[in-house]
Amino acid sequence: MSEVMEFNAFTQELIRQLRATDQFGSWAKMSDEELLAKKYVKTKEDLKQIPIIADIDEMLIGEIKMIFKAVALQFERKTGVMCNVVMEMSHEGFGRCIVIADKIVLVDKYFKDAHRFSFRTLEKLYEEGEKYLNASFEIYNKFKPCI
Repeated sequence: MSEVMEFNAFTQELIRQLRATDQFGSWAKMSDEELLAKKYVKTKEDLKQIPIIADIDEMLIGEIKMIFKAVALQFERKTGVMCNVVMEMSHEGFGRCIVIADKIVLVDKYFKDAHRFSFRTLEKLYEEGEKYLNASFEIYNKFKPCI
């Protein structure tokens, strides 16, 4: 693994979420970076092992939703505005996840082939999460006067 990046607000929340789901302490000895890499990073070689057409399992759906929950919780921490995360996913991996605050949609992400969902590096995961979080603040501030 390359140099360790400093965790951003999104990443810290995602780690909290992952650690909270480890009810038996299976990941206690793993570093935060190792845990994030295990859950969210797949190389091109890893993806070659996953069929193009396959059903998605519930665990992966939960891990994808956890990314958006981390965005929602950080948004709540910074603004005090409660958010909801809604995710609808077919067994084939087609679906959508949205993050809503008040009547404003902060994040709207469509998925196809979600069973192959991953990032190439931890840095890409950090960047994507931070991008969602920053965009959610911009969208909320832009549309807040409309509600």
